[in-house]
Amino acid sequence: MCNRYKAPSRPEEELSIETIRKLPPMYFTNITGGEPFIRTDLPDIVRELNKISDRIVISTNGFFTDRIVALCKEFPNIGIRISIEGLEQTNNEIRGLPDGFNRGYETLRRLRAMGMKDVGFGMTVQDRNAKDLVPLYELSDKLDMEFATASLHNSFYFVEAKNIIHDRPMVAQNFENLINELLNSNSPKKWFRAYFNHGLINYIYGQKRLLPCDMSFDTFFIDPYGDVMPCNGTKDKEVMGNLNTQTFDELWNSEKAEEVRRKVRHCERQCWMIGSVSPAMHKYIWKPALWVFHHKFLRFYKKKKYSMYELKVVRDYRDGLVTKEQLDRCSTCDLHAVVNNGLSAASQEQLKNRSGEEIVAEDIANQQK
Repeated sequence: MCNRYKAPSRPEEELSIETIRKLPPMYFTNITGGEPFIRTDLPDIVRELNKISDRIVISTNGFFTDRIVALCKEFPNIGIRISIEGLEQTNNEIRGLPDGFNRGYETLRRLRAMGMKDVGFGMTVQDRNAKDLVPLYELSDKLDMEFATASLHNSFYFVEAKNIIHDRPMVAQNFENLINELLNSNSPKKWFRAYFNHGLINYIYGQKRLLPCDMSFDTFFIDPYGDVMPCNGTKDKEVMGNLNTQTFDELWNSEKAEEVRRKVRHCERQCWMIGSVSPAMHKYIWKPALWVFHHKFLRFYKKKKYSMYELKVVRDYRDGLVTKEQLDRCSTCDLHAVVNNGLSAASQEQLKNRSGEEIVAEDIANQQK
């Protein structure tokens, strides 16, 4: 899972409104964390981004219900994705929040009651919660909410190098069940989400991405320190420039940025996260479109459902042609890695005498006084 909460940045070092004003026009912006709503100036940030971004989606754990509701009253067109890792018992065990599921669900319910349309669940699928994948989708479908999926990744930003799927066939079977539910719907949007989840099966088996990765060419990630990077999925920080000290045009067209782009073209991590896949699906639309057409044709005319065994690697594993150990080596899991958490020296210093969890807990407690 993501351990960013164990390595928090110092608030005084984080992106200022002045730096955010230097961002270029964007067709889509995702605000993520950690937990974005810990920042009390998040409404000011959204006000600035709303001037330059066609669409804004905020990923949150749903803990700060009142703050989320207040922001959505001012900006009813933004999107909210609340991370829920399964049904109530599973979610609370994974997240470590005794009432986390109900709190997130209540936040979503209030947003829907307000008339918010772009709201939904975000689930990171792993061995511990795969069985809840379809039931949680069915709940979101019943409530007419969005349902976003991901699987375990490793990176400096997630402060983790040991995430891995252990029982690939079991997890893949649950993805297969979800894909068939999505293909069986009347929503073209869900049909393309089926393709995305097909790619997640391919990813957990350690195979090459189904679509090229163009991160750093038409999309970017910016961290709390103003460092602009291709994404948050790399092993170590790959910095193109810093928005605190440069204009966006300067850093985007710099030799350092070109060096990072050359690394992206030879990246072997094969990530399959929505941040890189969604723009690729739009850019190379004919590939997912052909896949969707093929499977809708099979379903309508031949009554044939999607099967994970259309992926050769899944068949090979079933037939004993590849081993679990071989597939494990194809993953980004590194049990011996020392994780670079991407913190500044000052942020790192605060962890000498206290844990990240203690720092975050104290910050939240002070805000709630």
